[in-house]
Amino acid sequence: RCALRCPRGYRLVGPSAVQCLPSRHWSGMAYCRQIRCHVLPAVLRGSYVCSAGVQMDSRCDYTCLPGYQLEGDRSRICMEDGRWSGSEPICVDMEPPKIRCPDSRERIAEPGKLTATVYWDPPRVKDSADGIIKRVMLRGPEPGSEFPEGEHVIRYTAHDQAYNRASCKFSIRVQVRRCPVLKPPQNGYLSCTSDGNNYGATCEYLCDGGYERQGTSLRVCQSTQQWTGSQPLCAPMQINTAVNSAASLLDQFHEKRRLLVISAPDPSNRYYKMQISMLQQAACGLDLRHVTTVELVGQPPHEVGRIREHQLSLGIIEELRQFLHLTRSHFNAVLLDKAGADRERYISPISPDELFVFIDTYLLSEREAARRAQSGDPC
Repeated sequence: RCALRCPRGYRLVGPSAVQCLPSRHWSGMAYCRQIRCHVLPAVLRGSYVCSAGVQMDSRCDYTCLPGYQLEGDRSRICMEDGRWSGSEPICVDMEPPKIRCPDSRERIAEPGKLTATVYWDPPRVKDSADGIIKRVMLRGPEPGSEFPEGEHVIRYTAHDQAYNRASCKFSIRVQVRRCPVLKPPQNGYLSCTSDGNNYGATCEYLCDGGYERQGTSLRVCQSTQQWTGSQPLCAPMQINTAVNSAASLLDQFHEKRRLLVISAPDPSNRYYKMQISMLQQAACGLDLRHVTTVELVGQPPHEVGRIREHQLSLGIIEELRQFLHLTRSHFNAVLLDKAGADRERYISPISPDELFVFIDTYLLSEREAARRAQSGDPC
């Protein structure tokens, strides 16, 4: 009787013992088969190297492609039972993609604007695993957008197929070149475009009614942050009575002053004295509303016409009366707007309040009304 066994690394196939029979034959047969494990399946995005193939005690070590990490057993051994130890690992993409944003930049606002149009190239994105970028998201305005003054942060986020993400950011700084703030002229004001003192802004000098501009009317803020030209003055309007017609006289007031023309038969007229007294007390309100008073008093050859201290010739007086249809026989008055149009007539003294309400309601331009609201009423 013989007991059978195999050396390490082999498995007995057949009976573990045989006996010599009377027939001179053994009772059975057996042989030793080498122990082998099955071939390991390939690993997606990885590989393995075995020390002795699929033989017993062979050790297989797993590695992953760049950008992937191994999850599970790093090595497996072929055991005596013909099975591999452990379980099959996997290679997973755990590494975020690499992203690089463009450089930060600074821009100067465009002339006459408070914004700058800024362009840039998209970020450079690379995935260390399979090279596939699933999505790149922008947080902020698109390239080619207009950016206002100040600093703005642009962010990009990239996702790969495994939804790993990486972010980067850069900044855009917009600078507005500005000139020194202009001061309005005395007895005048400014009307500026854009923001008033930024590069490319234009400021127009305007004078209050009764004042005339002396000097340049427009100044422009240059890229050197200096204004063109120099500041003009608003000088009191010069009234020239040495003209040869009433039309020439009235033209001097065109778009500058309103005229309240008062006619009376003589200086002692009760209505005339009452009217002049009320207007003298409201002189500030008249000037605020750009009203100049013209007086035509008396009968020829002793008739007097005047604008403040300026005396009018008898010929001009006569033309004014005919042009405005003013009689000498009794008190009457007419209010002319800045275009010289007859807007209202009075046959008795008009109170300043009533006169001012009419002007404020019907005759003020939008710009003049805004100017009055801004400056308030010093009266």
